[in-house]
Amino acid sequence: MSAGGPEPFDAGRLDVGNGHTLFYEQVGARDGVPVVYLHGGPGSGCTLGARANFDPQRHRAVLFDQRAAGRSTPHAADDGVHWESIDMDHHVHDIEQLREHLGVDRWIVFGLSWGSVLAITYAERHPERVIAVVAGAVSTGTRADIDWLTVHAGRFFPAEWEAFRDHVPDDYRGLRLVDAYNRLLMDPDPAVHHAAAAAWCRWEDAHVATVPGAVPNPRYLDAGFRLGFARQVTHCWRHDSWLEPDEIVRNAHRLARIPGWLIHGRLDLSGPLDAPWRINQAWPGSHLVVIDDEGHGGDTM
Repeated sequence: MSAGGPEPFDAGRLDVGNGHTLFYEQVGARDGVPVVYLHGGPGSGCTLGARANFDPQRHRAVLFDQRAAGRSTPHAADDGVHWESIDMDHHVHDIEQLREHLGVDRWIVFGLSWGSVLAITYAERHPERVIAVVAGAVSTGTRADIDWLTVHAGRFFPAEWEAFRDHVPDDYRGLRLVDAYNRLLMDPDPAVHHAAAAAWCRWEDAHVATVPGAVPNPRYLDAGFRLGFARQVTHCWRHDSWLEPDEIVRNAHRLARIPGWLIHGRLDLSGPLDAPWRINQAWPGSHLVVIDDEGHGGDTM
């Protein structure tokens, strides 16, 4: 076993259409309880540390990089990405394609941050395929949650948010921030899109660093990661996660027979506690676990 957790016993690639090929790996016990891991971002890809979330004696963990993220191809920092086919419907369908490809009947769904949005949405749309749901750093994916993180959280980090806002040129000042940044990030001029990616990721680091000992995310040192990540996040958020208004909360009754654990840090300024609380109130049989001294989470997302 490596420092990042158990080594994979299987890895492969799955063509899901529109030019997208997903990278996946399996760790743990071949005959263990199946668990699918949904990484955050959107667009961050799986880290080596994500493998350590699972018991290698009990779980058959499936980790995959979502469309245009991580080791999946093409990467969001590249040219030629079919952006029109990156949306919630395609993400959910990809999970189903992967389940069928691997011969899994039902599995536990485990997602962090953006992955929590994807995990709960998948479970609501395919409850017959879900054993249980575990979601951490939970969001509802709504416009209100997105505007909190990109605008209102600036009340806690006024200097950092002002720098984040002021990177937007005057011509784009009338736009929602996620729309303005998406335009900059998709600009063909490398000087424009790389500068926007750096500004976006500086803000990401600022609002996550809410607990003692927090350090900058080392992946943001990579220009390709920064660009792909920021493009994916703004592409998703400008469409309000491709969900109907408050869809996750409104459809939580579909999970009534599925056990779920919603784990959230009270110090998470990126996503306040009321999001998982509202889901918990609407989801019979779910459990809200509040970690009083935790923020948005560690480096395993």
